[in-house]
Amino acid sequence: MSTLLAQLVQPFSFDWLQQLVVANGAAGRLLTACILGALVGLEREIKRKAAGVRTNLLICMGAAFFTLLSAVLAGDSSDKSRVASNIVQGIGFLGAGLIIHNRSRVSGMTSAASVWAVASIGMACGAGLYPAAIVATLIVVAALEGVGFLERKASLKLYPLMYEARGVDHSMMLTAILEAMDKAGERLSGVERDQIGEVDRVSFTLTATRKKHDILGGQLKAEPAIKKLLTFRDPEED
Repeated sequence: MSTLLAQLVQPFSFDWLQQLVVANGAAGRLLTACILGALVGLEREIKRKAAGVRTNLLICMGAAFFTLLSAVLAGDSSDKSRVASNIVQGIGFLGAGLIIHNRSRVSGMTSAASVWAVASIGMACGAGLYPAAIVATLIVVAALEGVGFLERKASLKLYPLMYEARGVDHSMMLTAILEAMDKAGERLSGVERDQIGEVDRVSFTLTATRKKHDILGGQLKAEPAIKKLLTFRDPEED
């Protein structure tokens, strides 16, 4: 009798039946976390960011599983938030690895912030707070896609754009580019020049607003020395 009572007062025994019950309850939460994390990752994947679908999916699922396990492992203990609190610290280290400091520019802040937000969505799924997790996912996607679009349309956001001018005389192209940059009030730096057959290419990167990019692009296309002008989004832009 005393042995039976001792087993009953134990907080958790991890026998196969209890594990099966936990697994059945966890399946829906983990799958929901995977779906919501993948939705945020899809937006990042379209933008060709380092943290894409798989990264955000695994972070969201992992945070949900840790949150689920924190309550299970704690048993009857009142300290059920220890594992969940450490998730925030761990995600902080992971997000720091996405931040890149390149010369005078810092990139990766948005990707790091999205990873941090995805972890919170996973924690909500692990706790069974599905409506809150779905609302948070919609807010994150809207912030990443919608707010960024509005910033560019309103010419509020500075973003880098790589220019590639093509022609037959690189000296005349450089002179035309320098004059256009002077008119725009920008400094020309980081110029790269190469030649493929009879075509000379001059490349440089400028960080400016959408309005200034449009003005500079129009000026460069009007230059007789520049036969063709191409622009590319900087892969390090966040």
